[in-house]
Amino acid sequence: MRSLTRLLNPRSIAVIGGGAWCESVLTQCKAFGYSGKLSAIHPKRLDVGGIPAVTSLADLEDVPDAIFIGVNRHVTIEVVREAAQLGVGGAVCFASGFREAAAELEDGNDLQDALIEAAGDMPILGPNCYGFINALETASLWPDQHGLAKVDRGVAIISQSSNIALNLTMQTRGLPVAYVMTVGNQAQSGLSQIGEALLQDDRVTAIGLHIEGIDNLSAFEAFARKAWACGKPVVALKTGRSEQAQAATVSHTASIAGTSAGASALFDRLGIAEVQTLPILLETLKLFHVHGPLPNTRIASMSCSGGEASLMADLGLAHDITFPELTNCQSNGLRSALGPKVALANPLDYHTYIWSDPAAMADTFAAMMAGDLALGLVVLDFPRSDRCNGAEWEKVIDSIDLAARTSGKPMGVVASLPEALPEIIAEDLIRRNIVPFAGMEETMAAISVASKLTPPPTDTGIFVPGELVQVETLSEDAAKAQLSAFGVRIPKNATAKTAEEAATLADKIGYPVVLKGLGIAHKSEAGAVVLNLMSSEDVLAAAAHMQVDGFLVEEMVTGTLAELLIGVVRDPGHGYVLTLAAGGVLTELLEDGVSLTIPASREDLEKALDRLRISKVLKGFRGRPACDIDKILDTILALQTYVLSGTVEEAEINPLLCGPDLAIAADALIRCGQKT
Repeated sequence: MRSLTRLLNPRSIAVIGGGAWCESVLTQCKAFGYSGKLSAIHPKRLDVGGIPAVTSLADLEDVPDAIFIGVNRHVTIEVVREAAQLGVGGAVCFASGFREAAAELEDGNDLQDALIEAAGDMPILGPNCYGFINALETASLWPDQHGLAKVDRGVAIISQSSNIALNLTMQTRGLPVAYVMTVGNQAQSGLSQIGEALLQDDRVTAIGLHIEGIDNLSAFEAFARKAWACGKPVVALKTGRSEQAQAATVSHTASIAGTSAGASALFDRLGIAEVQTLPILLETLKLFHVHGPLPNTRIASMSCSGGEASLMADLGLAHDITFPELTNCQSNGLRSALGPKVALANPLDYHTYIWSDPAAMADTFAAMMAGDLALGLVVLDFPRSDRCNGAEWEKVIDSIDLAARTSGKPMGVVASLPEALPEIIAEDLIRRNIVPFAGMEETMAAISVASKLTPPPTDTGIFVPGELVQVETLSEDAAKAQLSAFGVRIPKNATAKTAEEAATLADKIGYPVVLKGLGIAHKSEAGAVVLNLMSSEDVLAAAAHMQVDGFLVEEMVTGTLAELLIGVVRDPGHGYVLTLAAGGVLTELLEDGVSLTIPASREDLEKALDRLRISKVLKGFRGRPACDIDKILDTILALQTYVLSGTVEEAEINPLLCGPDLAIAADALIRCGQKT
């Protein structure tokens, strides 16, 4: 693997180009306090951004550690080739018009391939990216203003969007940011390799990712495993829709899973916290920076307002946050600190009786933290500094600090409004190891995701599917035959070309039977499935209403208590995605599904089934018999084994008929192809 050390921690920086963007790189370096050597390269200008210019890289006295290339896309390739030959430590390629523009520029793909070839062993970022900021060393290969300040330690942020990265540098939430990296097209150095490089810096405490597309599934898994080994949590915000989600796939599984479910399943498997918004990304990073992941969602909330206590309780419910009932120890301590007038509960409204008494507040907070808690929160919105005096509020911070040290439990401050937590206060809280949360909703979301992390399984890695060609959809009977060979139980069945032949076969199978039309993916929607036919006359009548290529006659399975969907979709970005859901004709309507990456263990599959709302039916609902969970799990594992052959595009059983002694695939759809 190429080393990014010289590029990310440069002792010398050179800028190639003379436009406003290049000038900005140099002026921002100086404004940031960069102490290394700065050089400018331009064939005609005497200086760039106040730095004397030479005509080429070869004219520099020393080979730079890092270069920013701000010229057009064709010249970029020439500069990269020269830099690689000279032994430059690495380059940021600012130009666009490469693979990201292949739909508009017919040479986009070819130019990106040429850029990779020209770079050889020299690491490059981009193309089509802003570059990076190292706030630990005040090194900035960044063509714009930014909001970072020098820090001694902090989180790293890697973004595929340069503008999102720029916006994140402007946060005023007190989060110390050590690195901001943009990856652009990930032509050579992807977010996985960059992430691994940042993990090596002991001053980096956690990593945040803005992801449009994962560069390499195996490399991403390796990065996630290394992050766990280093004890540095990762939080990701995934945006965009993959080719798999955009394609006109034929299975219900694809429409349920899509790419978002595939990404979520991948992050869950790799122990990466997933968030949905940029504010939650920042708040989760703050929690990780100060305290790291949480063992559970058992928290205490304290405020001097009943309204705030109610808001916290309601938002906690929405995010599966637990507010444990007070123990006798907590109640006794709180009563001693607060007196008889305050109703004791969690969340706690401690009123304003103790507002100006720091010792009483510290006793209150410490008493509350005597319980079995993962985190304690004090709701505290600061007054406007331009119109008000916040001295009394600062006393509350001192009391929280004392309570945290007394109890030895993690604590945080929650401002209900982000603007009610000044940056200077947030920074002071972090220095005290108190999390400064901005916004109640964001706080609850951050706690929720920070409590669900589990390490990646050590016994199996993610199965990475290859590309497939000549993909075709099997007939239902052919699909069932393939699954049956792997241990999936199917109904007795036979195919017929005519209605008369179907009626004859039904007599042999025995009534009741099901008649299905062949050549249709979603038979129920097309009226190509008729159930519970009791005679040959019924079969002939049902067949007369089907405009199909042929018929499948099956035994009618009885004793069904529940229907499940079990499906797998090949997702190029996230591996094979296995989806378990409520099945039958109501699959999309019920929206009751869980997705995992494969291979998944029997234990993981059983836990996934438990997460379904229909699991209550599977286990026996209101006195009804339970389904045979072992047979269901056997079927899922059989389908997984079949898919691991690596030739499957989509495979779905819907419905899987489940009962006290059965799990039978009533319908199956398979799309498969040839490995390239």
